[in-house]
Amino acid sequence: MSWNFERVAGPYEGPGGGLAWDGSGMLFSAVGEGRILRFDPATGSVVELRRHTHRTNGIALGPDGVLYGCQEFGRRIICFMPDGSAKPAAYKLDGHFHNYPCDLAIDRTGGVWFADPHYPRPIPGPQIFPPLDHASVLCMERVPRHEWELRRVTYDTRAPRAVLLSADEQTLYVAEGEAGWSGPRELRAYPVREDGSVGPYQTLHTFGTDHLGEQRGIEGMCLDSDGDVVACGGWRRNGPGALIYVFSPSGAVIGTHPAPADMPMRCAFGDADLGSLYVTAGDGCLYRATATGLRGNVRGPFRS
Repeated sequence: MSWNFERVAGPYEGPGGGLAWDGSGMLFSAVGEGRILRFDPATGSVVELRRHTHRTNGIALGPDGVLYGCQEFGRRIICFMPDGSAKPAAYKLDGHFHNYPCDLAIDRTGGVWFADPHYPRPIPGPQIFPPLDHASVLCMERVPRHEWELRRVTYDTRAPRAVLLSADEQTLYVAEGEAGWSGPRELRAYPVREDGSVGPYQTLHTFGTDHLGEQRGIEGMCLDSDGDVVACGGWRRNGPGALIYVFSPSGAVIGTHPAPADMPMRCAFGDADLGSLYVTAGDGCLYRATATGLRGNVRGPFRS
């Protein structure tokens, strides 16, 4: 069954960013414009929720009603509070500033798991605090007195781009690697132990190299109601093209669907019964497919 995407917003400056369904509207990040916007499927209108977000990319709503964002240039996870204020969370790991967060997932307790790669291009302005000597998945958790604390989760990633937790939160999916980087580009599954650490990963899918160069891997993921991983990957430059993949938890490719535009970035389910799939892409637009045959997964007390 083919998916028919319609453009519902955009284009905006630069590639599209993260997505988060708030129960009646889709929040999405216009990364290059430093704004977070909201699309209302009932009216088709788009309104601005936040501005001056300093290249906030991945976003997610937590069980506390806070919108969490990966502020790439600010090198921190930012908390957009319901009252309109914004608060930075923990930004130091073992006394050092972490890297440039790009994607995140929130567990039932409110812990924030995020991909923290090195930034692939030069950052404007002087860099007072050097990046870490590793690019890992980190987890931000509450500690007594309601402060945040960071811990390192992965020790074998070099360029994590996207993270996702399974419905039972016993598996951490990580999209490793990006195009133009010499390392692997693959989808990994890490078992999550009871103490929050992870075990050795299983490689679920690998993106290779053809006569035109290295294939682009996964940039964004979400979960469907069957526990399958829906992922944005590839590009029109080479390989099988720009696609929306559906992977089983074991890594089997259940289906592939042409993306609505080149370089699909993030995806999330929304609308009534979470029956539509929204996608941001490299052209700065927001797209929606209303008849995919899939539904989003409801995790914990909130939807993601």
